[in-house]
Amino acid sequence: MDLKIEQMDANTISRYIFKANLVTLSLFITVLASQQLTANSADPGLLSKNSYVTVLSLDGGGVRGIISGTILSFLESKLQEIDGPDARIADYFDVIAGTSTGGLMTAMLAVPDENNRPMYSAEDVKQFYFYHAPKIFPQMSRLRFLNKVANFFGAVVGPKYDGKYLQSITRVLLRNGTLNQTVTDIIIPTFDIRRLQPMIFSTDDAKEFVWKNARLSDVCIGTSAAPTYFSPHYFVTKDADGSMHRFDLIDGGVAANNPTQVAITHIIKETLIGNHKFSDIESIDIRKMLVLSLGTGIPKRSEKYNAKTSSKWGLLNWVFDKGSSPLLDIYSDASADMVDVHVSTLFRSLNAQKNYLRIQEDNLVGDTSSVDIATDENMNALEDVGKSLLNEKVSRVDLETGTFQEVDGEGTNAEALARFANLLCHERKQRRSR
Repeated sequence: MDLKIEQMDANTISRYIFKANLVTLSLFITVLASQQLTANSADPGLLSKNSYVTVLSLDGGGVRGIISGTILSFLESKLQEIDGPDARIADYFDVIAGTSTGGLMTAMLAVPDENNRPMYSAEDVKQFYFYHAPKIFPQMSRLRFLNKVANFFGAVVGPKYDGKYLQSITRVLLRNGTLNQTVTDIIIPTFDIRRLQPMIFSTDDAKEFVWKNARLSDVCIGTSAAPTYFSPHYFVTKDADGSMHRFDLIDGGVAANNPTQVAITHIIKETLIGNHKFSDIESIDIRKMLVLSLGTGIPKRSEKYNAKTSSKWGLLNWVFDKGSSPLLDIYSDASADMVDVHVSTLFRSLNAQKNYLRIQEDNLVGDTSSVDIATDENMNALEDVGKSLLNEKVSRVDLETGTFQEVDGEGTNAEALARFANLLCHERKQRRSR
């Protein structure tokens, strides 16, 4: 790369971020980190040269969001043990990024109440699924065979679900909140099918560009509009001069089901262009980031699909098979796994692997591997998966095989989250004392 980092303007950076593929983007992040980016301003702020930038990333996965919701609820309870019952997840993270169901969780964690405090607790977010998922993903019949027949014909003529309840409950929960009002910075990836490119919404962009200050409900409905499951979501915004901007959005999972890399790149971009929030950071590199990335689980390897069966598939089978969309499953799981490999490589290359905690279940079987089976039995099973995951040993992705391997000496995920909570509380206390 001949172009020096300090010679890049915001437009150049944006072209890299929105046009590059995952490999190029990963290399770009590495170059940025290795050159130890320096902020342009010396104005005082919450962050200092000794601060850690804290990031929470939430994968997509439909009703499997119960898994990450269970882990978030545990983390918030640990924060409350240290800082009191009013502690909320959004108080401790500089950036929360979420895709699809993770995008809705992100918005719920960051939408303000009338006192400009987080409106919902992590436990509220988890309970959202138990209360509302059965209406978002209605189970049409107690007889599984009849469900499969109905789903098959539904997939031929239109989306599996009409999405009306998802839209209505999202608007109720998030009210008229907009991106520029969130209590901490958020990032929600979507994909615009009209432009055929990712459209990444963020608090920072909403504060800078009026036309990007969309309603949280519209962004969440858009990032949740998984092809074959829900219709694309269309809405418009206005610029400062009154000109209209239209969005034709589908699930952000087709581009970034695991938004960790998007979040890291966004922070580096904002530092480069002099975002006031990061203006007091003398230099930023990956070693000064604390990143928690929560997955929603993936099917057991070789459990869901295989070459023998899929070799007989035509176009329809790839789009719809046994109540699922193989093509969408493969794209979303593959992109999430690739991000984990790239981010893990980056942190390890800088000897900062303990700054990155990825919690993911890679052994889902049966109904728990589905994104839309919202029966009481399956939702309880997903909660049990989350609780069980807390008691499993910390794992990291094996860069050769792509599978998760236990890490010696780091204890369980619950113990790692307790340590993470201590770091977050210490960081917040340090900032308040400045």
